[in-house]
Order: sequence, then structure tokens, then C-alpha cells
Amino acid sequence: MYDLIIIGGGPAGYTAAFEAARSGLNTALIEKGTLGGTCLHSGCIPTKTLLHTAELYREVKNGAPVGLEADGLRVNMNTLQAYKNEVIAKLTDGIRSQLSRAKVTLIEGTARVAGSGRVEVQKADGSSEIFEAKNILIACGSEPSRIPVEGLDLPGVMNSTAMLDCGTIPGRLVIIGGGVIGMEFAALYSSLGTQVTVIEALPRILSNLDKDFAQNLKLILKKQGVEIHTSASLKKVEQRDGALVCHYEEKDATREAAGDLVLVAVGRRPATKDLFSEEAGIRTERGRILVNETYETNLPGVYAAGDAIGGIQLAHVAEAEAINAVAAICGKPAPIRTDTVPSCVYTSPEIASVGITADEAKQAGQKVKVHRYVMAANGKTVLTRQERSFLKVITDEETGKIVGAQMMCARATDMIGELADCINEGRTLDSLVKTIRPHPTFNESLWELAKNERA
Repeated sequence: MYDLIIIGGGPAGYTAAFEAARSGLNTALIEKGTLGGTCLHSGCIPTKTLLHTAELYREVKNGAPVGLEADGLRVNMNTLQAYKNEVIAKLTDGIRSQLSRAKVTLIEGTARVAGSGRVEVQKADGSSEIFEAKNILIACGSEPSRIPVEGLDLPGVMNSTAMLDCGTIPGRLVIIGGGVIGMEFAALYSSLGTQVTVIEALPRILSNLDKDFAQNLKLILKKQGVEIHTSASLKKVEQRDGALVCHYEEKDATREAAGDLVLVAVGRRPATKDLFSEEAGIRTERGRILVNETYETNLPGVYAAGDAIGGIQLAHVAEAEAINAVAAICGKPAPIRTDTVPSCVYTSPEIASVGITADEAKQAGQKVKVHRYVMAANGKTVLTRQERSFLKVITDEETGKIVGAQMMCARATDMIGELADCINEGRTLDSLVKTIRPHPTFNESLWELAKNERA
């Protein structure tokens, strides 16, 4: 019998396995596919690998003003896909090696919770086996959502997973959904020269983030030739004259957008189908597993973390929840705060946010001050030709403590962690003045913002 069986080998699953092993628990991890989960194989890592190359291509292609002249520049998608797969393989092997060193038992197969302390595993050869444990942690992740629209099963209509393996650069791409996934793909393919059209049902793109992000990104992408239609409802997709034609309603009028490919990026849902037997009686709500404050389900000894429980579906959140769940299993308090979560969008410039926005504070009746810094005064921003870059730091009017931050600039995703730490530690804007930052860097903009406000 194991002390802990973990179902799923993504960020929540393998992080929980490492944490459990460090805590001295005899641990097994069950994975039906390949170690690494969505983040490593069809999410964070492959997307950012492709975006990195696309950004390099765009910079060199438009590099004449800085002395870069490249004739015949092109992107070889076969080579790029091979490189992406090489990156994934290297990181997958790293996880497997770490599990081995931690003496975590890896079980390959499809798991199903049969009851408290019992997991049935279907093997690839058709056989099944029951494994027992004192505790079970479900970390099964999520899968792309589907919407009930005619024509989404046509060839060439893809979800984000399939799109990441696309071996060609389409001349025209229609993206359904203007959230984080949709906008990252819009940035990727527009940089590669694709004519991109985005159809978003809500009034603006990136609707769950600060509205300034949406306004600035829309202007930047429009400059790159991207068409963005908001408050637009997709009605059907059809094949016509060798193209995929998307019919949508916008401003009470029926319109069309044609593409060689269509990407459906309308969010993700917990991958909990067929995960537990009816007898197990684990409570769910619209697919997500319901847990208490210690990540335990209604079935004693069965826990869940990550995308499986809904909430913020980010790899770093899944890891934090997994660590906290293992702490609960070991009878220890949660070591990580999960109320301060950085969110990132890997467009160009990058977008990052943590804590509350000014609008959210207003809605909650909290009085705050907004401190702004336009990155046009930042040397690194100027010399790298970044567009429409800015910082905003939100402080509580009464205490002066930092309660939120929004960044749209190069390296924003690397910089946001410092602001998350400030919020957690209850630091004020003045505290950012105390530490010298190197020049020229993007990061020194935080120093400049704080110095300006202090004066």
C-alpha cells in the first residue's frame, strides 16, 4: 500500500510527487499519456517556443532601421516543430529523472478512483489492476472546451492542441476567442505573416484583465494587420470555395470571415470525465471537483488540485495547490498563499498582472491610488523599439501598501514576481526605492516609477 497515489503527471501531479517524496511519503504517480501534462506538451512550453521564434522572425524582418538586412528570410515550420519537440522531450526526460531520483513509482495507464483508498488502472495491454493508498490526489488537468456551433468538426477547424502541431503557416487564420490563448496565437501567426481575424463574443479581448491591456494590444495587433471583432457571436462554420467560412453576428448584422484554418480557443474545462466510479460518490459541479480549504473532496482521503478543481487554470497555480494539498495530507499548514496570483500573456510586448486593478478596487469600495510609468522614458525599451509599454502600480490610499500591479512591456512576465512578493509582504511603494537596480534594464522602470512618486 502506498501513502499517496497521484493521478496525473502534469504540473500539479509531478510537483505533488516531489513534495510528497521530500516529506517521506511512499508515493506513486499514475499517468495515461506523457509526463508533463498540458503545460509541457500542448500549452505553456510549446506555445512560448513557437512565439520565441516568431518574435525573432518579426524583429529581423523589420530590422532595417537598426541595420539588420536579411534577404530571403523565412520560417521553416518543419525545423521549428522539430525544435519544439526537442525542447519538450528534454523537459519530459528531466521530470522522469527527478521522479526516479525521488523514488516515486511511475504507473502508466488510465486511472479511475474506485473508492476511498482504491484506484483502478487500465493498462495499454487491456489488463487492469487495483492499487491501494492511504490518500489519493487527483491532478488530472483540463482539456479544450467545445461550443455547440455547426461546422466545428470540419477538417481544418482545430483546438489549441492540434494547432501547436501545425506544420504549415496558413495564409489566413480565423481565431474564435479573444482570451489569453487566442491572443497569443494571434500574435504568433501575425508575426509569421498570416492574415489573422479574431472573433470574440465579449465586449473586449482579454476580458478578465485590465482594460488598458485590451486597448493597447488591439492597437498593436491592428498595426500588424490583425482584425479583431468583439461582441461578435459565431453562428456556424462551413466549407466554401476551398476555404473555411465563419458566419458571425456583430452589431445586429450577419458577417463572414474566411480562413485556411480556424482555431477554436474558447477556454478549457476539467478533464474529469470517467475519472471515478459512480460508487465513489465524489461531488462535482459542471465537471470541476469540489474540495474544501485543504483540497479534500467529500470522500475522506481523496484530494484534488490544479485545473481539476476549476478556479484559475495556470500551471503555477496548480503547482502551489499541489504543494498545499500535500501539506494538508501530512497534517501541516499550507506553505503557499494562493490569493496573490500573477497572470501573464506572452504577446509582444508581454502582459503581466497581479493583485487587484483600479476598476476592481472601485467596485469593491476600496480607495486606491494608481501610479503610472510610461516606458517611453526607459532606455532599454527605446533601444529595443518596444511599442505602447507602460507600468501601473496600485496602492491602498490609507496604508500606502501595494495591492496590485499591471505591466505591458518587454520582460513583464519576468518582472511581475517582484510585485507579487511586495503584495504578499505588505510592502509600500517607497520600499521599491531602497534597492538599486542596474541600468539599462527593463526592471529599473519599477525604480523610476517609485522614485517619481516619492518626489
